[in-house]
Amino acid sequence: MSKIIVVEELSYAYPPAIPGHDPVWVLRGVDLEVEEGEFVSIMGPTGVGKTTLCLALNGIVPQSTGGLIKGRVLVDGLDTKREPVPQLAQRVGVVFQDPETQLFNMSVEAEIAFGLECLGVPRDEIKERVSWALAVVGMTGFEDRPPFQLSGGQKQRVAIASILAMMPKILVLDEPTANLDPLGKAEVFSVVRELRHKRGMTIIMVEHESEHIAEFSDRVIVLNEGRVEMADTPDKVFSQVDRMREIGLAVPQVSELADCLNHRFNSQLNFTQFDEALRTLKGQLDGR
Repeated sequence: MSKIIVVEELSYAYPPAIPGHDPVWVLRGVDLEVEEGEFVSIMGPTGVGKTTLCLALNGIVPQSTGGLIKGRVLVDGLDTKREPVPQLAQRVGVVFQDPETQLFNMSVEAEIAFGLECLGVPRDEIKERVSWALAVVGMTGFEDRPPFQLSGGQKQRVAIASILAMMPKILVLDEPTANLDPLGKAEVFSVVRELRHKRGMTIIMVEHESEHIAEFSDRVIVLNEGRVEMADTPDKVFSQVDRMREIGLAVPQVSELADCLNHRFNSQLNFTQFDEALRTLKGQLDGR
């Protein structure tokens, strides 16, 4: 596989809130590589630069935000400091945690078609892409519905569809379920599951729910104080239970269970998903 994202020594500070004050560095020397087709989840406490890193992937940071930046970000071979944001948007689609910040048209169909119309895509192709994107997120039949009449989960699915219709190579999901109830979260994660297992898209997801991260991710990136603290597979990251607690992050409950059993019985258990834990423990009990 080829590297579709390369982040080298990225440091960034937003413009100071009070003129004349020193800027505060949000990112401090971040290095990151993502392979094409990889699913990478980003975790970290509030304020460590997760959203800033996402915005740096499509050029909004620093082109729209200003501030100070060091290092570089290459996306599909393009330098995000120099390539115009509209061009980068055709390669990197970003879905934010509040879908209402992205929805402004009077119908679902118009919402999804908007970006394509801005690109000058032919009308027949727009209709095909809209239908395809709605089918992917399970919203076929909602074309004429006003977005403001949808539930939170449905709004987020429409926001994802509007990005998918642009057919970007990379999808960035910045805490896509943060403001949703359990039903809305289930709806969004069903779409993520579809994109992960059936579409093979390159996906970067900022998320706190470690059970879902363990289910979807090839790798987990843990940011702390603006730096990459850990970068490894879910089982290796979530096995470091004490360190994750120190950072202020939760691991899957079954990973906590494995850690407790290891301390009590001096075992070497390591699992991140319920089915995996059940098989492992049942096999050990049957063996005894």
